[in-house]
Amino acid sequence: MRRQLIGIALAIVMAGALFFAGAWGYLRLLGRSATGGSLSGLPASGSLISDHTVLYGLIAVAGTGLLAGILVAAPRISPLAAGLPGLLLLGWTALYVLSVGHATSLIPLASHSFGAGFKAMLVNGIAGAAGLGMVIPLFVPSRWRSRRRDEEDSADIDADADEYVSGMTPTARQPVPVPAELPARPLQPTVAAGGGRPGGPPMPMPYSGQGYGRED
Repeated sequence: MRRQLIGIALAIVMAGALFFAGAWGYLRLLGRSATGGSLSGLPASGSLISDHTVLYGLIAVAGTGLLAGILVAAPRISPLAAGLPGLLLLGWTALYVLSVGHATSLIPLASHSFGAGFKAMLVNGIAGAAGLGMVIPLFVPSRWRSRRRDEEDSADIDADADEYVSGMTPTARQPVPVPAELPARPLQPTVAAGGGRPGGPPMPMPYSGQGYGRED
């Protein structure tokens, strides 16, 4: 809420800069031609830097444009700072299109250079073009969020990304427990083939009483 209140205060400052500095400087650049005069006040040749009237007008318009650019581009400033004056310019331009006399009659200080300069901006379409550029921050969602909220959202995104990456990483396999070695058992002596002792020659087979090649 505090950020939006500061934005409204800056919008009032921006509107004042547009009407006083911007309109006055624009009228100076036109050489008072918007009030019904001619361009005879402008130098026919040479540099405009030597003409203090045009130079002061250029400085006023440039300063107003710089302030409007900062309010539009700075992400920490509420979009209301530039959006509210932009909506005012667009509304005034729309009213001028619908009813020229009614729109010009609402201009304050019409007999002064400030009012005459704003009327020139309205007639030449400068007010409408400036309003279109100044309402852009109103349609950017990130400009409505505070810095603290942006930091919280960024922290949540980082946490989700870390969790996603850790879920994709394969977990280390647990080591399979190796069973303890069984105690060695003593080998039992075995009887060799043929009935002999282990490691010794085989015992002869018992004689059955029948021989080969002998007739009974």
